[in-house]
This record gives sequence, structure tokens and C-alpha cells, in this order.
Amino acid sequence: MKLFLDTANIEEIREINRWGVLGGVTTNPSLVAKEADDPARVWKEILSAVEGPISLETTELEAEPMFEQGVELSQMAPNAVVKVPMTPNGLVAGKRLVADGIRINVTLVFSPAQAILAAEVGAFIVSPFLGRIDDVASDGMEALRKICDIYEIQGYETQVLAASLRHPMHIVDAALAGADIATMPFGVFTQLVKHPLTDVGLDKFLQDWKSLKEELEKGA
Repeated sequence: MKLFLDTANIEEIREINRWGVLGGVTTNPSLVAKEADDPARVWKEILSAVEGPISLETTELEAEPMFEQGVELSQMAPNAVVKVPMTPNGLVAGKRLVADGIRINVTLVFSPAQAILAAEVGAFIVSPFLGRIDDVASDGMEALRKICDIYEIQGYETQVLAASLRHPMHIVDAALAGADIATMPFGVFTQLVKHPLTDVGLDKFLQDWKSLKEELEKGA
């Protein structure tokens, strides 16, 4: 399972990319707006910083302008992926983009039925929002498992991206469910590397190493 960062902040992206584990980035209008900068400049900086797929979301609601905006976004870089919403117009625009050889990410997916529609239009990625499904007293992880099972049974090539992940166990459970990608905020990503026993073990090793050097110096 590839790990994506859900952000438009270039410093967060550079930090996780430095670890050597960043597979791609997902952005949306809200994340880009937080940067208080020209969206095109923000997108271009991200596209050049990361080799993997970078999802750039359309903001038009009607099919024709959404398609035209999608074409423009796709031309920003070879690794650009166009996000379209799970709406009738999103499906129409997405189908046209796919026909033109443009990779799309169908976003705001909340059910296996919607995920089937995304696969049928040839989406490169489908993005079920697990945390938001949980917010309405449904089981987001169960929805993800069903989507992964359906895709395997039907032989769909669309990659399943688990989105709206809020803690490390979401990532572990998404991997067990068979998700191809997990995207998460910077704070959740940094939690993946942390464990109290790692800190304790490292401190013990360093203390022992320091003691050894001190003994050697006394002996000299």
C-alpha cells in the first residue's frame, strides 16, 4: 500500500518526502486555500517536489467547464491527476477526461455503489472517505473492505485510495482491507513513526554507548 500525504503545504511535503516513503499527494480546494497563495503556484511547487501522483481537484460544478478545467490541470505536469466529484456531472466530465488519456481521481465517495460507478468510467483512483462515513454513524472501514472485495471480484483496475484517515490504526486497517493507497494529514503521518518503546530503546543504546566511551577514555 502506497502512502500519500493529504496537504498543500510544501514544507510538510518536503519533510515526509525526505523520509523516502512518500508515494504521492492529495490536495483539495480547502487545503489549497489554507496556503493563502496562488493555487497554480502551489500546485506547480508540489508537482515538482514529488515524483508520484499529485491529485488536483476541479472546482467547477457543470460537466463542460469541469472537463475544461480538468484538461488544464492535467497539463501542469505528467504526474498530475485530476480529481472530479462523485456526481452525475463529475462522472460525465471524468469519462471524457479518461477518453482523452487523462488520469482521474473520483473523490467524495461514501459507498460501494458509488465506487462501482467510479470504476465503470475508468477512474485511475477512487477515494472513499472513511472518517466522514464514521461521522454519520456508519462503518467506514467496512465500506472500504466491500469496495476492495468488489474491485477484486470484478477485476477493476481502479486503485482504491483510503481517505479521511484520522489515526495510525486507520492506516493499518486500510492496509489489511486491501487498499492500494492511504492518504493522511501530516500529523497522522508523523504518528506512524512514533512508538514509546522505540524512544526508550534508543535512549538505552545511547547511554550504553556513552558509558563505553567513558570507560575507554579512563583506560587510556
